[in-house]
Amino acid sequence: MKTLCVYCASSDRIDPQYLLLAETTGRALASAGWDLIYGGGNTGMMGAVAREAKAGGARVTGVIPQFMIARELAYAGADELVTVETMRERRRIMEERATAFLALPGGWGTLEELIEILVLRQLDKLQKPVVLLNHEGFYDDLLRFFRLMVEGRFNRETNLSLFHVAPDVTTALALAADATVTRDERWFDVRQ
Repeated sequence: MKTLCVYCASSDRIDPQYLLLAETTGRALASAGWDLIYGGGNTGMMGAVAREAKAGGARVTGVIPQFMIARELAYAGADELVTVETMRERRRIMEERATAFLALPGGWGTLEELIEILVLRQLDKLQKPVVLLNHEGFYDDLLRFFRLMVEGRFNRETNLSLFHVAPDVTTALALAADATVTRDERWFDVRQ
């Protein structure tokens, strides 16, 4: 079975377009035959993607630290809710169980999860597909920063091929499903 790990925002204060994107992602991943593993929350994009994935027939696994359950932030509708003590344990379990990784727009938590997975790919400790969904250019500045790292020789050009950048959900799921696909350069080019 294919299991997609989705990283995204848990905030309810975000623009509604991002909640819609999460709902679309949840429906699409279920329709494409993916199961979902994610941070276990019921708020923001996290809750939206989980509810729609579940409604579409996907198995939903949430991995959530105990302190977040205590704040009543867990998605009770998950098929499985794995309770952990630390954020590091949460990331490890999601990494182990996922077939591929998809980063939707998010904050520091999303960025932390994404960077850890990219480091594991760089060190050849992980060979699973990693995709950034660059909705409306959300990740443009991060991609520019990655390019700046290469230009300053802090990173190798080849490291930019360790992940894919998709403009929409359909492309993101196709890239996540195919570990052999070559990164399409046009998706990496960011707007000036």
